[in-house]
Amino acid sequence: MIVSIIVAAADNGVIGKAGTLPWRMPSDLRRFRSLTMGKPVVMGRLTFQSLSRPLDGRDNIVITRDRGFSVDGASVAGSLSDAIAIGRRHAIARGVDEIMIIGGGQVYAEALAHAGRVYLTRVHAAVDGDTTFPALPAEAWRLVREERLPRSEKDDYEATLMVYERRGAA
Repeated sequence: MIVSIIVAAADNGVIGKAGTLPWRMPSDLRRFRSLTMGKPVVMGRLTFQSLSRPLDGRDNIVITRDRGFSVDGASVAGSLSDAIAIGRRHAIARGVDEIMIIGGGQVYAEALAHAGRVYLTRVHAAVDGDTTFPALPAEAWRLVREERLPRSEKDDYEATLMVYERRGAA
């Protein structure tokens, strides 16, 4: 079972501003949907609350310290480790071998130690924001795939999908 991070980050590392994405990239959202569909998705409470509803076709797992938090259509976990354990059970039930970490910044920072793969959409812009994604150290991560994403007329910027795998991972 692999734990994967999926994130879109600008050239300067920015991933968010005031709880939202600092760009409009419908083509990347379609890519996100296709890469996460049918898999458990793990996110922090603020990321979950920024969505209009649980993501369809995926087992939504929300990490929060608020013991009273509950929502229809999602499992709740008190820690990343608990969320990954719940995700593993959902993945086995669905017959998939990947758990997707979808944000936000604090969850990504903690999940890097558990992840074996990172799907990074590099948004080719330097934007203002208050949340960043760290650089992936070359000694720990290797680029295994790079794909230029076609820019639609509705996308604010050009982008490249970069897939990294942890060095030494089986």
